[in-house]
Amino acid sequence: MRRRPNLVVVSGPPGAGKTTLAHRLARRIGCPAICRDEIKEGMVHAVGDFVAAPGDELNLRALPAFFQVLELLLAAGVTTVAEAAFQDRLWRPYLQPLGELADIRVVHCQLPARTAWGRIQQRRNESPTRRAHADAYLIEQHVHAAGHDSFDRVRLDVPELEVDTSDGYRPGLDQIVAFADARR
Repeated sequence: MRRRPNLVVVSGPPGAGKTTLAHRLARRIGCPAICRDEIKEGMVHAVGDFVAAPGDELNLRALPAFFQVLELLLAAGVTTVAEAAFQDRLWRPYLQPLGELADIRVVHCQLPARTAWGRIQQRRNESPTRRAHADAYLIEQHVHAAGHDSFDRVRLDVPELEVDTSDGYRPGLDQIVAFADARR
């Protein structure tokens, strides 16, 4: 009898270290990591001059593309790590139907707003792919902190794991992998 694949959702506010954790999990598990920001970054190559803004056209196109890729992989029986900074209102309606194809497990990344702010500033200055994102709109630390503190995490009736990503991972990567790769 064929077992269902796992869909490991890595979520949390911007700057929480989700993408790094998602790729580490995928490498350890032996499966793909599908990251919403990387999809949008790939779209930028096809549009030429692009100025990112909240709610821009590529954000609107990246959302369904992200979930269509997940659906395709899960329907083929591929365990997958999915990563995005979506809040519950975006995650839940798209994830619920995927529960028919896979066992969903959620990893919630959390850290202090100040630490996330520092990471956002660092990557904005160091990463050329950040032009795809509206980081320029995150110019005031107190505005970022308010959004960070009100982040509405995904709420599903599935196994969940809280991970403090402020300095490494707590619990450690081995425990996160064991959670992500477990069977119900």
